[in-house]
Amino acid sequence: MFPTLKTDRLVLREISKDDAAGIFACFSNENVTRFYGQETLGRIEEAEAFVDFFEKNYKDKRGIRWGITIKGSQNIIGTIGFNAWSPKHKRAEIGYEIHPDYWRKGYASEAVLKVIQYGFDELGLFRIGAVVFINNQASNKLLSKLGFQKEGVLRDYMHQNGEVYDTYVYSLLKNNR
Repeated sequence: MFPTLKTDRLVLREISKDDAAGIFACFSNENVTRFYGQETLGRIEEAEAFVDFFEKNYKDKRGIRWGITIKGSQNIIGTIGFNAWSPKHKRAEIGYEIHPDYWRKGYASEAVLKVIQYGFDELGLFRIGAVVFINNQASNKLLSKLGFQKEGVLRDYMHQNGEVYDTYVYSLLKNNR
């Protein structure tokens, strides 16, 4: 059964086909995708394929992705979850995005903190990593504020729109939070 997580203002819930429009609204917005490591979506069918991808990753225990909703609304404002989940090695990488209409309201911090707690307390993770474009000031600041340690630079790590980008790699260890 897919876990639902709640914070003071948010509900993190399973993503369904009904959320394709919300996913498309995020991933078709160049302000969201410019630091995401993937091309901007151009068709709703691509968002529907994301839903299938998230579902398959969860079934295969390779990742878990929640839709972020504001309490009292069913519409997602973004997604958050773990990629590269390795139950054997007790680690995963966190990733998230929120539609620009909801930026600078503290929703990302609130969601990330809840998912970190779930990762350490329920999934038994010992390490949560993050890979962030060097120019993504908002995510770099957020992760540092939440206690993630910058471990270094991954040179030419992300390829997007015909260009390669360096990224920072971060980690948060269970024993250091």
